[in-house]
Amino acid sequence: MHMSSWDHFILVVLSMLVALGPRLLPMKFFTTRKIPEWFNEWMKYVPVSLFTALVVKDLFINSKIYTFVGFEYVAKLLAAVLVVIVAYKSRSMGLSVVCGLVAVALLTMVVPG
Repeated sequence: MHMSSWDHFILVVLSMLVALGPRLLPMKFFTTRKIPEWFNEWMKYVPVSLFTALVVKDLFINSKIYTFVGFEYVAKLLAAVLVVIVAYKSRSMGLSVVCGLVAVALLTMVVPG
């Protein structure tokens, strides 16, 4: 099936609406309500825990066969240690991500995997 330019446009608009819904509806709902302080405190940890879950999954689980990996991912492990050090020292998520990307790119060229 071949899609025309109009079909692509409709697809982009519908995708935008689907992506906007989960962002706009909670914002509209919570602007009129008082959010409890315990919820705000708890929400501070959500980005860190999600980021950690993604990184740990990528480092230690082979998603092709869903088994734990051994030391064949040495470059990623070394980059992870470097990112932990950079994140601890700088407290900057952006700097940590950039350092991690550069470290993985350089280490995969050097360390056999």
